[in-house]
Amino acid sequence: MGFKCGIVGLPNVGKSTLFNALTATAAAEAANYPFCTIEPNIGRVGVPDKRLDELARIAGSAKIIPTQLEFVDIAGLVRGASKGEGLGNQFLGHIREVDAIVHVVRCFEDPDVTHVEGEIDPLRDIDVIETELMLADMESLEKRIPALEKKLRAKDPLALLQFPLMERALELLKQGKAARFVQCSPEERPELQRLQLITTKPILYACNVSEEDAAVGNAFSKLVQGKAEKEGSRVAIISAAIEAEVAALDSEEDKAEFLQSLGLTETGLARVIREGYNLLNLITFFTIGPKEAHAWTVEKGAKAPQAAGVIHTDFERGFICAETISYADYITYQGEQGAKAAGKLRLEGRDYIVQDGDIFHFRFNV
Repeated sequence: MGFKCGIVGLPNVGKSTLFNALTATAAAEAANYPFCTIEPNIGRVGVPDKRLDELARIAGSAKIIPTQLEFVDIAGLVRGASKGEGLGNQFLGHIREVDAIVHVVRCFEDPDVTHVEGEIDPLRDIDVIETELMLADMESLEKRIPALEKKLRAKDPLALLQFPLMERALELLKQGKAARFVQCSPEERPELQRLQLITTKPILYACNVSEEDAAVGNAFSKLVQGKAEKEGSRVAIISAAIEAEVAALDSEEDKAEFLQSLGLTETGLARVIREGYNLLNLITFFTIGPKEAHAWTVEKGAKAPQAAGVIHTDFERGFICAETISYADYITYQGEQGAKAAGKLRLEGRDYIVQDGDIFHFRFNV
């Protein structure tokens, strides 16, 4: 299991350049004019995890398989997108299909790269995009509520649950606030997600800065960070230009040396993935052996049978137990045999909650 992030933003903020760098492809055309990306480009990348490399080294794994992260490069939205401006309806439909939104915000000045709004103002740019997404959600709810009212009169159980949520969401949207801020109980939260409103999706703001500001950001990115802190969103400072240069380098040594020369210890991809994981409450577990070292992703709070089901549905259906070693114990005792000899291999049952870094061997019977 990976997760699917839609890359959105105004035209010319660096979305396609970032996408190309993240996926190390030239699948999305990066050009200095709006709508150069007409269809959403989808790219899958392996999630870099130093723990996986260390586990593979200890186990002598012949193959390393990281968990996957999927990016969808969605064409630039503009004012009026919710009414179809700039092919907006088509692109808004693509956003509904993702799990989280990576909102690329231009935080650099460059006279050679035009800005669709004329000048650099990251908070205004965010407001333009969010307004269009909220308008799209309002239109969606206003179309659906009349049909739901009929079911409500018939005491339909689902309608009784969804109708008050839709009313509260619509009222909030009319106030200019995203639907993710709707007050709801833990029981109502899954139903809110099932309404498939764009503005319920968690947001990661990717502040695209110039190369010289990549290490610590700048005044523009600080404005975005302030907004994110107030609303509980997350921020990653990136330089799409640097990411493009790193992606073009062949060896890991060259990449590390280049990043170090800029005062950086990791790529923007690593920051985006880390913040994305935090945003979606995802954790990683591993299956390790001589043939392969494999990383897998589950949501925080998942139980052992659900983790087994990520690998294969039969594993979940016939789950018996999970032989479990923590990452720390696997490293300390240099592998499965050492951990087992030290009494650190545990047999966990159906109610075991997966911990980040767990190494599993599932026992099942179908």
